[in-house]
Parts: sequence; structure tokens; C-alpha cells
Amino acid sequence: MQMDVASFLLSKENEPVDNSPSKKEQQKAWAMNLNGYDMEEAKILRLGGKPQNAPEGYQNNLKVLYSQKTTPGSCKKTGRYIPSMPDRVLDAPDIRNDYYLNLIDWSSQNVLAVALHDSVYLWNHTSGDIILLMQMEQPVDYISSVSWIKEGNYLAVGTSTAEVQLWDVQQQKRLRNMVSHSSRVGALSWNSHILSSGSRTGLIHHHDVRIAQHHVVTLSGHTQEVCGLKWSPDGRYLASGGNDNLVNVWPSIQGDSAEYTAVQTFTQHQGAVKAVAWCPWQTNVLATGGGTSDRHIRIWNVCSGTCLNAVDTHSQVCSVLWSTNYKELISGHGFAQNQLVIWKYPTMTRVSELKGHTSRVLNLALSPDGSTVASAAGDETLRLWKCFEMDPVAKKEKEKARTSKSLIHQSIR
Repeated sequence: MQMDVASFLLSKENEPVDNSPSKKEQQKAWAMNLNGYDMEEAKILRLGGKPQNAPEGYQNNLKVLYSQKTTPGSCKKTGRYIPSMPDRVLDAPDIRNDYYLNLIDWSSQNVLAVALHDSVYLWNHTSGDIILLMQMEQPVDYISSVSWIKEGNYLAVGTSTAEVQLWDVQQQKRLRNMVSHSSRVGALSWNSHILSSGSRTGLIHHHDVRIAQHHVVTLSGHTQEVCGLKWSPDGRYLASGGNDNLVNVWPSIQGDSAEYTAVQTFTQHQGAVKAVAWCPWQTNVLATGGGTSDRHIRIWNVCSGTCLNAVDTHSQVCSVLWSTNYKELISGHGFAQNQLVIWKYPTMTRVSELKGHTSRVLNLALSPDGSTVASAAGDETLRLWKCFEMDPVAKKEKEKARTSKSLIHQSIR
């Protein structure tokens, strides 16, 4: 910008220094002629001498800007890396492309149960071993739901023949066959020794698996098929979603009372509600998702009955899971993009989209360490996404906290 001045100053570098008043006046005149201002006053950096004081009454307009806290744009981004491709893709031939069924579940012992038409397969994620646990006797019959008990040693299986079977996976042996429904059992959920089952008739049955007369309670709050069923982590509430667009919240079993009514009924969804999931760190918070004619994910406070948030996903919601490692949710979708979406909680802003399935995502399941999500889709594939992997330091701290908590629990007992 000031090449003429620079050239002049460099050419005079080796000349004897002349600081006489006449010399200084001459340089000032040159500067005024070349630049229109005095170079001495315009200098940005001074290499020697005392710093110049600001003129009296001078105010630095930039001081306000730089004295403030860092703006969001200048903050370091804390977003983590989420792989856009699945870690593994497994074949799931003959998986039933039926929105209302619940065909996969991941146990606390790291075994994934998958129902493929008339058979149930167990895939050990640690060893990679695959075993065929059971197969229906008639080829026209099929498995309609699977659910692991919390300890991961027993698997409940619902069938199209209205049965609820209980299997010991270590012995690969059926322990009992519980018959109380009159239509297929599309949803199952455990609460300690109570196994709850929802059927196409709209009825929910509680089974006490310890006793011969297993059917202890009937809940009648749906007029169409029950396709979503989940007990809250603390066992206080059971959430049910149905093809009648309703979400019901039921109290846990108290004594021998045969009268059970829903403590909450949510009617805002405009489509079938299959996606139901309880928040792992706020036990009274429930997430639900609606089908093609609704497409919304709603977050509820079941104590007050208020809708905390609602977001239009623009796609059929088939499944919702909460992350146990982050304050996030993941949803599986059908028409039109068949994608998985990770949402920030509680703002419900999109964190990431995972694409790859060519047909609707039927079910989601979370690994016991909370790092990996399994998605089963109508394209007959099972994809594993490492979307919730923790930072090694945070992971170590979490494990340490879990260990200390379990030791305290043992000492109290």
C-alpha cells in the first residue's frame, strides 16, 4: 500500500543519520506529499522509545468488542465425530416388513436376538457366534416380538399364534408357553418378574412368570393393536402405544387389585404409535413417535401430563431410543428416506442423519455399553452404527462411577 515510502526509506537506510530539525521537517513534508498524512503519527508499531499515550478524550471503539465473553461463533466446537457409514452390515433374510412388530432386542450380556419370519437367531456381538434358538412348527406361523429380561439370561418370544414363550438361552430350552391372548403378540416388555405383552386385540396382559397361573392383570385401554410397549427404568410406569393413535401410561402392579386404569392418555398423535422410549436419566420423561400420517416425535412429562417438546420429522417414525452416553435420542424412519436421525435433548435439534437402508427401518436396539445402535429394516439387512461411542477419558470415568455405585449398592443390601 505504501511501496513508494518503503522504497525511499530503504534507500536511505545506510546513509548517515541526520536528526537535525531541518531534516525532520523535510521528511515530514515528503510524507505529507506522498500519503497525505504524517508517517510518525501513522506508525502502527514502534521499535524503540516509550509507548505513546492516547490523546486526551480518545475512546477505543474496539475495547467493548474484545472485552466481552467469547461469542458462540468463536467458541471451540465440542461436536464429536459420528461415522456416517455402518460399522457392520448383517444379512437378515425373511425379516417381516411389518410396522407393528418388534423383531430385535439386545441383551445386557451383549447378545442380539433377531426374529426372521418363523425363527429366532441369537448373535453374540462379543464372539461373533450365531445360533438358531427356536423355530415355529408350522411354516405359516411367525415370530411377532422378542424381549430380553434385564439380566439377559431369559428371552421372551411372542408369536402369531397368540403365545408368549419363555426361553433359557444358556440351555437353549423353552421353559414355558403362556397362552392368554386370542391374537398375535406384537409387543413385549419386562419389569422384574412381570412380563407384559400387547396383542392385536388391543389388550395388554401382565404375566407373573414365577407362578403357574401366570396371567395376573389385563389392561384394556386400546381399541386396536398394541405395537409399542415399554416399562420405565424404575418400574413405576408402563407406556403403551397403539394403532388407535393413543399413548397410555399405566401404573405398576400394586397388590391384588384387578382394577387398573391409565394414569395418562395422550391423544395428540395422528398416526399409529409404535415408537415408545423412556429417558434413562429422567424416569418420568417419555418419548413417542407417530406413523406415516403423524411423523412427529413428542416428549412427555408423564407426571404432569404435559408435552415438553414436539418435532415434525417429515418421515414415518418406526422406533425411538435414548442414548445412555449422551443427552441425545435416535429415531428410525420409514417413508421417505428410511434414515436414522440423532437428536439433541432437550432442544430436539438434529445432530446427524445416518443413511443406507433402502427400505423402512423397522426396529432399533442399543448395545449394553450404549455405544452402538442396531437397525433392522425391510431391506433384509441389520446395520450396526457406532454413533454413541464415548471419549476414552469419559468412558473410564463412567465405568469408575458405575463400579463405585455397584459396590455401595452391595454394601447396603
